[in-house]
Amino acid sequence: MQRITLAILILTFCPVLASAGVIRGTVVVSSGGPRATRAANPYPGRVSAMSASAGAVHGLLADAVIQVDHVPAATESALTARVEPMPRLAQREQTFAPRVTVVAVGSRVDFPNMDPIYHNVFSVSPTRRFDLGKYPRGQSRSITFHKPGLVNVFCDIHSDMAAFILVVPNRHFTRPAADGSFDVSELPPGRYHVRAWHPDFTPRDLEIVVPASGDVTLDVSF
Repeated sequence: MQRITLAILILTFCPVLASAGVIRGTVVVSSGGPRATRAANPYPGRVSAMSASAGAVHGLLADAVIQVDHVPAATESALTARVEPMPRLAQREQTFAPRVTVVAVGSRVDFPNMDPIYHNVFSVSPTRRFDLGKYPRGQSRSITFHKPGLVNVFCDIHSDMAAFILVVPNRHFTRPAADGSFDVSELPPGRYHVRAWHPDFTPRDLEIVVPASGDVTLDVSF
């Protein structure tokens, strides 16, 4: 077995024959683990506020995204043809849930309000500027994301609400499981640029090779 060790990433080539390769690995967060930011609302008497916010948790393994920047057109077309439910970024307990949403270019995201108060959803990010206005519980609005990049999402009524939408160039991306494990499947043999992204840490970039004779194991440490 050949092992290449870098300061951030560890690659190992596994002798598994497959017509389409798989990038497998584990994400590790070495900064002390998740940190909750839940706090009582200082303005609970306002019509636009609830008594407490669910708050955001920083440093979660599940907030990481592993993406492949470029794949052969035929490979991407096979995934594009699959029908998948529209991603949702909900307003719930006076916070955005989930904190991180990842979608491929051309995807539409739904923004339902699940709180008994009004919310607003907007972004001034160059990747996608929008303002969905104010709307009450039970209503939802959606928007399409046409180019790759990071979109920071806010509510203009509640300044502590924030979320991230990462728009990636194709559907070859994944999120880690609770134990940090992940896999990106259906990759033909070849050289790929892989990016590991997390809202709380510096992104990691690496050129890797998926061999014809086996898969690649990629361990990422933030």
